[in-house]
Amino acid sequence: MRRFADVLNSWSLTGLLALAIVLMALAIAAYHGFEVEGVRAVIRATARTSLALFCLAFSASAALAFWPNAWTRWQRRNRRYLGVAFAASHGVHAVAIASLALVSPPLFREAVAPAMLIFGGIGYGFILLMVATSFDRTARLIGGRAWRLLHLTGASYLWLAFVNSFASRAAAHPLYWAPVALLVAVMLLRVGNWYVLRRVRAQAA
Repeated sequence: MRRFADVLNSWSLTGLLALAIVLMALAIAAYHGFEVEGVRAVIRATARTSLALFCLAFSASAALAFWPNAWTRWQRRNRRYLGVAFAASHGVHAVAIASLALVSPPLFREAVAPAMLIFGGIGYGFILLMVATSFDRTARLIGGRAWRLLHLTGASYLWLAFVNSFASRAAAHPLYWAPVALLVAVMLLRVGNWYVLRRVRAQAA
């Protein structure tokens, strides 16, 4: 039982989640015969796994501050590893998008506008930088202040990218408002935590 609990923490958690997402993507693609519809299904599925992992990592500190319990302590303790698992999920998402360009160039051009490639590329740049500084040595190398600025800017940009991606589809598919609502709730949680901490510090001063 202890060994199983260890798997759900630290880098083993990242590895387990990454492996599960890769196997999920392969299973979905295989079910559709590795055809266009399978690639599109993988894109949709990995967008959802990326959203879930991003929200878990993004809300970890605030969730613990408002609701201290075993789950939120685990969530905060593994924030770094959930964040890297999010990067792995979004890496599979990128591979699926690239595969769409190979199996159906016309559909790729219809679904992916040049602006999406530009802003998406910026998002992936942030992901790479955040993963690269998710290790103790590299975090120390750039310093605490630069680390906090990078991760706050990168996470905020990714949050905005998620909101834009889901909200742009919500008019045609109302169910997409659900992830938008989740993202707004997560941001409100973070802002509320920031406000409380600010008031506590002001009172202490």
